[in-house]
Amino acid sequence: MFWKATERSKRVSYAIRDIVVEATKLEKQGRKILYLNIGDPLKYDFRTPKHLWEAVFKNKKKSESYAPSEGIAEAREAIANDFKKKGMQVDSEQIMLGNGCSELIWFAMSCIANACDNILIPRPSYPVYPAALNYFDIGAKFYDLDEENAWQPDIESIRKNIDERTKAIVVINPNNPTGANYSKKTLKEIINIAAEHNLIIFSDEIYDMLLLDETEKHYCMGSLAKDVPVLVTNGLSKNFLATGFRMGWIAPNEFLLENSDIMDAIFRVGRARLCAVHPFQYAIKPALEGSKDHLVEAIKKLRERRDYAMQRFEEIDGLSCVKPNAAFYAFPNIELPIEDDKEFALSLLKEKGVCVVHGSGFGQEPETKHFRIVLLPPIEVLEEAFNKIEEFIKERFS
Repeated sequence: MFWKATERSKRVSYAIRDIVVEATKLEKQGRKILYLNIGDPLKYDFRTPKHLWEAVFKNKKKSESYAPSEGIAEAREAIANDFKKKGMQVDSEQIMLGNGCSELIWFAMSCIANACDNILIPRPSYPVYPAALNYFDIGAKFYDLDEENAWQPDIESIRKNIDERTKAIVVINPNNPTGANYSKKTLKEIINIAAEHNLIIFSDEIYDMLLLDETEKHYCMGSLAKDVPVLVTNGLSKNFLATGFRMGWIAPNEFLLENSDIMDAIFRVGRARLCAVHPFQYAIKPALEGSKDHLVEAIKKLRERRDYAMQRFEEIDGLSCVKPNAAFYAFPNIELPIEDDKEFALSLLKEKGVCVVHGSGFGQEPETKHFRIVLLPPIEVLEEAFNKIEEFIKERFS
């Protein structure tokens, strides 16, 4: 007798970590691998701010138990105050903590739409969204991000992909994998479309403090949308260099609370998993209300590494890249005679030991080919990786 896994589980994939399986095999053979695939600052030369750890240790005794399923009060109050500074009014009692934003994304997707419905997600997109929708048998419809317009959402693509079963639009801003930060004009156009079609906006803002240029400004979607229901997610992982803490949160705008029971459903689902990890919830208040000096050094490093990467993309024949202005990713276009960007990424890994993520793992506009790199490694590591990428392209395509 052979017991087969469910069809549901087969629909789930996650390109960012799936490619690590191949890299690990090569490492076990003694190969050196340069990892440019995973957006974890702590794998490189970034450290979690000291005062976050101090808060965790200070509250060790009282965090040994389960926490309230929605999260501890002091953290939720700090989050509510932070949203108010961004222009979004939310009561702390309506905020829920999760084991990272990823858990809350799964909760929210399951509460927003039924199996016969669909949700509109960007293309390219962070892989957790299609994974969650596929798992719940919710239809995933795609709208394109416009590479010719600095990866801003293509408004007409959003319009034409809405149908009678569409329940929500997912907005990832700043964007993973492109590194784009959306303009206020673009966000307002999305809000207008959502209002016209009675759609919910799910706004993923986990990189909102990581703006690489002084001219950039981030706009919280919940502060702009007054007559459209919005759910906003954020957390400690990226802005506060605390990926291992697994602290995320989700909050509704006032319009959603007044016109929907979806937040009640998210709380109900959350109670079934008991609670988010308790000790690290105590880091949220000092993170949001305390010093943010770590951002100055982090953004300085990321800007320097972004600028170096852009210089190398310009020098390597066959690659081009829209300059990212937020987060810590670049999504270069492969302008070479290849059939498949996954094969390109796997060959680069096997031949040169450089691990990147194929663009098709994020979804992308048909007939285009890309890969994603992180801008987190020190420049000497980026230099070694780019040299190997350049060698690979010259050997294969000269």
